[in-house]
Amino acid sequence: MRTLPGRSFPLGATVDPDGVNFCVFSKNCDAIDLLLFDHADSLRPSHTLRLDPRVNRTFYYWHIFVPGLKDGQVYAYRAHGPFEPETGLRFDGRKVLIDPYARAVAMGRYERGAAVRPGDNCAYAPRGIVVDPTRYDWEDDLPLSRPFSTSVIYELHVGGFTRHPNSGLPAHQRGTYVGLIEKIPYLQSLGITAVELLPVQQFDAQDAPEGQRNYWGYAPLALFAPHAAYSSRGDPLGPVHEFRDMVKALHRAGIEVILDVVFNHTCEGDHRGPTLSLRGLENRAYYILEDNRAYYANYTGCGNSLNGNQSIVRRLIIDCLRHWVAEMHVDGFRFDLASVMARDEWGQPLRSPPILWEIESDPILAGTKLIAEAWDAGGLYQVGTFIGHRWAEWNGRFRDDVRRFVKGDPGTVSALAARLLASTDVYRQPDRDPNRSVNFITCHDGFTLNDLVSYDHKHNEANGDHNRDGTDANYTWNCGVEGPSNDPAVERLRQQQIRNLLTILFIAQGTPMLLMGDELRRAQQGNNNAYCQDNELSWLDWSALKRQAGLLRFVTGLIRFTQTHELFRQESPWLPPDGVHRPLLTWHGVHLDQPDWGADSHSLAFSLHLDGRQNVIHVLLNAYWEPLGFDLPRLPRGRHWYRIIDTARPAPDDFVEPDRAPRVAEESYLAAARSSVLLLSG
Repeated sequence: MRTLPGRSFPLGATVDPDGVNFCVFSKNCDAIDLLLFDHADSLRPSHTLRLDPRVNRTFYYWHIFVPGLKDGQVYAYRAHGPFEPETGLRFDGRKVLIDPYARAVAMGRYERGAAVRPGDNCAYAPRGIVVDPTRYDWEDDLPLSRPFSTSVIYELHVGGFTRHPNSGLPAHQRGTYVGLIEKIPYLQSLGITAVELLPVQQFDAQDAPEGQRNYWGYAPLALFAPHAAYSSRGDPLGPVHEFRDMVKALHRAGIEVILDVVFNHTCEGDHRGPTLSLRGLENRAYYILEDNRAYYANYTGCGNSLNGNQSIVRRLIIDCLRHWVAEMHVDGFRFDLASVMARDEWGQPLRSPPILWEIESDPILAGTKLIAEAWDAGGLYQVGTFIGHRWAEWNGRFRDDVRRFVKGDPGTVSALAARLLASTDVYRQPDRDPNRSVNFITCHDGFTLNDLVSYDHKHNEANGDHNRDGTDANYTWNCGVEGPSNDPAVERLRQQQIRNLLTILFIAQGTPMLLMGDELRRAQQGNNNAYCQDNELSWLDWSALKRQAGLLRFVTGLIRFTQTHELFRQESPWLPPDGVHRPLLTWHGVHLDQPDWGADSHSLAFSLHLDGRQNVIHVLLNAYWEPLGFDLPRLPRGRHWYRIIDTARPAPDDFVEPDRAPRVAEESYLAAARSSVLLLSG
């Protein structure tokens, strides 16, 4: 096959009118082979091109140009060099390696074990696919650039969202990007403005306990490629084009696309793991290694940690984010275990991590949402101290403190008040947008909202680790019975507690995030770590649309109410820290202007002033196990209180639209035990 030397940029496989340029980084290898395959599932390459270091290498970049190739070409590499684990070198020329910059991936006959065992794994290795980004019609689509202040985020698993047989979709569309497109009207009716997709970067579904599958997707294999199994199409480029179709359709519906990205580890695991890509190309550059360089530093709980502040890895991360924004049109990113990227090449926390500043300041990423999970599995917890001027954060303190208050734990009222105010005690910068606190009660990692009020303890036996996995710090209460119950009183209380948690989530200042299916009481049988449960335990059961119509109506009305009032979309604090601007919030207890911050208190009330002092929202939160009477503020003559929310009332009286809300004639309101009430003046 005729070839040309090629060039050292850009990295990856780049299409031009005359062929394809291939370029890959490897500092310490002796030789690189480019493998070309006729088909995605070919057992052997049709051509093996040995790159000559005198012709096809510039510095540490190996490159070659192959005339006549075009998009859709299947390819991979072999890297030959020393196998010296004690020095951090793990070259193995028998292993077929996927290009770290591959824009699409063919999994073929992939077998993870073949990449672990000694010997050639070519027949069972994943391969890259050449993609020409210009061969797609975006039809003037652009990212939406919606501010956090008007955002309602829905954390969604692409597969689990529509994979259930009762999703109403044809079998070939279930669990796919096109399946999500079909459910866009549901998201619109719910009031969602952004979907936060669990990992859709190509991951290794075989990175799981024996007999299980990796469901969540936190096992990245190819960071630039959309996960092929989420495509309904059979052609090699189908996943790329179908993902773009999904983004375009969501944008037309006014819904942003936020990707949960994993730049803290890969599916190659620890020293016993498979050689699939980075390990075999330049192990010492891509991973943080222990002092004994045969072993990997594990700040992620997944066996290895990417070396995010090494120059080559920084370039990989920035190039990847630019790719998803410029070529795939996504609107933002949630960074899994983002604090790993705050560590240096030896694993020590940095005061000013270069990669985090580069992400924040990159001009291509300037309009995107950046959301950090500001902790890692190595003990680094940076909620409130994560660097930067743009980064939003998953507010784990909000999750824990709201759960504890609603559960009835003592001494939680002061913490609840801070969470309602976008956690200004945690995020102390005076000019910080309060909406950069991403508030949530539940997420993929932990109990669903239904299970939060149905179980006192985790039940992860199905994961095969004797219930040892998953956190024990859940702050749950089962309302008197562990698991499902036929007792009407228990069920009423659980419904009420769910509505209490949702009410606090959406009335608090900050950006709310709702977990997929919580609006329909999606249950996981008490499993709080369902990462390997790719089955009906995790999938959204669409038959709940009828069973939980009352709760769905409540959530939809609550979102619509809070998104309609400008106060809940404000970009400045309700209680300004400067002492100059007039506060928009007044605290109360059961008596006006007398909040009870004591350890024995289980209640809090507050007034929000919508415009001047005339239009007021008054909120009563009673986590006590007995009813409490709350004094109501006096209103100007001719104005009255109207009940919008009372979580103790059955549907449809739990939420009433403002134009049909009943008037409250009394000067006080009796809030039922464990209830939340929202009144609107008018």
